[in-house]
Amino acid sequence: MPASATNGPRVAVLADSDTRWKWGALTAHRLAPEGSDIRLDGFLLRGRATPTARQLDEVGVRPASLREVTGLEFLRAVKEDTYDVIVLSLVGGGVQAMLHGLRRAWAGRRKRPVVVTGYVGVVYEKLADGLLLRHGADLVLANSRQDADRFRAVYEGVGADATSVTEVALPFLGGKPYAGAEDPYTVVFAVQPSVPDNRKDRTYLLNRLVQHAKLHPDRQVLLKLRSKPGEHTTHIEELPYQKLVERLPGGAPANFRLVYGNMGEVLDTTDLLVTISSTAALESLHRRIPTVVLTDLGIRETLGNHHFVGSGCLASWDQLDAGHEPAPDPEWVARQGVVPDGYATAFEAARERIAKLLAADELPPLTPYYTPVTAPGYLPGILARHHLGPDGTALPGAPAADRQAGPVRQIVRRAARGAYRHGVQRVAPVIRRMGEL
Repeated sequence: MPASATNGPRVAVLADSDTRWKWGALTAHRLAPEGSDIRLDGFLLRGRATPTARQLDEVGVRPASLREVTGLEFLRAVKEDTYDVIVLSLVGGGVQAMLHGLRRAWAGRRKRPVVVTGYVGVVYEKLADGLLLRHGADLVLANSRQDADRFRAVYEGVGADATSVTEVALPFLGGKPYAGAEDPYTVVFAVQPSVPDNRKDRTYLLNRLVQHAKLHPDRQVLLKLRSKPGEHTTHIEELPYQKLVERLPGGAPANFRLVYGNMGEVLDTTDLLVTISSTAALESLHRRIPTVVLTDLGIRETLGNHHFVGSGCLASWDQLDAGHEPAPDPEWVARQGVVPDGYATAFEAARERIAKLLAADELPPLTPYYTPVTAPGYLPGILARHHLGPDGTALPGAPAADRQAGPVRQIVRRAARGAYRHGVQRVAPVIRRMGEL
């Protein structure tokens, strides 16, 4: 996507991980009026999961500008600039903090940017908590009709305004439809950084994948990884599959290999997508690729595969080894917003809502549900993590929002981030095992 196009709105996207940058940047382009492009300025919230250059390049979006910021630096930037739309692609607490900070930054203004937020993929946990932390944005995007209904029910159930909920679809769906098996038949297991979260279950899944490769030597079996060692994504990964592969007795079979890169490109040659509960399953179903959500470890809320109850996609490795072919339920797939028909118009309602807000003579202040009155024991802690006080202003002693990081500070940040990742991936598991002795 060209960075020079400027015949559309100016959009700022604030993201805190590679997957949220992907969702935010692609959503920004989907929200652009038909026939126009946008000027996209990217802001990466500094933290443990700040994307690397490789992860950013994998998304394929080339913004007009891109920089790493703190929350205060972002607030300063959008207060002094003139954006049409701001997309907050963050965890719920980050969204809530920025909503309060933006409300304060824009105090007294008749016109302000339209603020948009939402979810990267399947919402299978902390529904009420995450939604109420996102309340206050002009648009809270729901990726399906099912999500839109659930979101409105939560807001209305606590007496909060639900008009911000706007049904769209996942912004990264697309690609060529599945045309049938090719040679070699390719099985892809799409892993997740945090599910399952223990060595025993991860080793089990890897061993079953390898066993499938051995049972079907005519198939190509791929382990699709989200990040390379040392990189972080949305969730912390303490036990990377790469390390487990290195310890396979006798090594991996010849028809088994690891793959990285854009999920869409991997799906171009996939004949069977297998996962625990990854959003990749929805991308696969959109293309009508045979898709399996594993039941080997149970159907549990902690795994997220309970979301796929009724989908027709639930199955085990034993069934797959025996040649099982999943048949998704058409009504379930339609409720998830991943049917190809109608995808081209999935963002029309959101575009119309944004256009109406931009055309208004005046926009009211942002009004999050959580305030010092409604959540006095919760909200201050959320805001303080981003150096904001209960009124949305910077706390005393907060890092200067206008100090540019020099080369020495940048080196120190990279070193600190590397030390943190080493602690998460190497030290923490050892300490945990010692504690279990």
